Amino acid sequence: MTLKRLVAALMTALLAGCGPAATAAPGAPPPGRPAPVAAYAVGVRTLTVDPASARPLPVTIWYPAEGEAVAAGRFPVVVYSHGLHSLPELHAGLTTRWAAAGFVVAAPTYPRTRRGAPRFDRADVRHQPADGWRVIRHLTRLDARAGDPFAGHLDVARFAAAGHSAGGFTTAGMFASGRSGRLRAGIVIAGGGMAGSFAAPAAPVLFVHGTADRIVPVTVGRAAYQRATGPAAFLSLLGQGHGEYLTPGRPGFEQVLATTTDFLRWTLYGDPEAGRRLPGDARSPGVTTFENRLAH
Repeated sequence: MTLKRLVAALMTALLAGCGPAATAAPGAPPPGRPAPVAAYAVGVRTLTVDPASARPLPVTIWYPAEGEAVAAGRFPVVVYSHGLHSLPELHAGLTTRWAAAGFVVAAPTYPRTRRGAPRFDRADVRHQPADGWRVIRHLTRLDARAGDPFAGHLDVARFAAAGHSAGGFTTAGMFASGRSGRLRAGIVIAGGGMAGSFAAPAAPVLFVHGTADRIVPVTVGRAAYQRATGPAAFLSLLGQGHGEYLTPGRPGFEQVLATTTDFLRWTLYGDPEAGRRLPGDARSPGVTTFENRLAH
């Protein structure tokens, strides 16, 4: 644990019914199970993947907590990717709320696109999908490592990838041909596709985009949405730019939080009620619109 040991509780942890899940083979859909119905306190852990390599990868991990420990049960995992000149902690308004809802959220700090990178290189985004997969493999090992705080708490059959801006492109790039079936869903925020994105096997993808985005135009996100071969949905933030809707209290944040959280509940917990709530979560007259090609 670091000085960020424990993010203040978003609400008192009341959850009692999130027991261990049966682990399915990576290529087979795991059985559904009840999603949490009350919020957890949130803890935070930092670690470095491959610290002795040429490309060490610091990772910030938010998790459902009881005291300083991981809460009882197994939790699906979301790999969250930041954008250019950003950092994981700048996205904590969203990621901590996902953790409170019953997900482990692992956010890598990318070495050449992060804020303050000594050798900033936007072209390095093409290497970041592989970094995301390194995080998945590392967490899978930690779940099986006796004595690790995460051992037995990570549902390694249920990963999702999510990210904003360049992190959205990174997320799309993780859905390339030949990937592990552990990666079951994606959320692309103010991003678009990469070469080879959305290859089989198809996985549900939620796109989130401001219609007045001048950095990554909404047409880029919509083109990726049209390319997605599996179930997909598109949440538009009307008149908004590149990400102000990710800030708590700003217009659209409530809809983004509800839609992304229920999308993760549906895809990672197999919660059909969450899937049915998505259109209602997403739509707010004058604030959002929602296009839905999801099957639930």
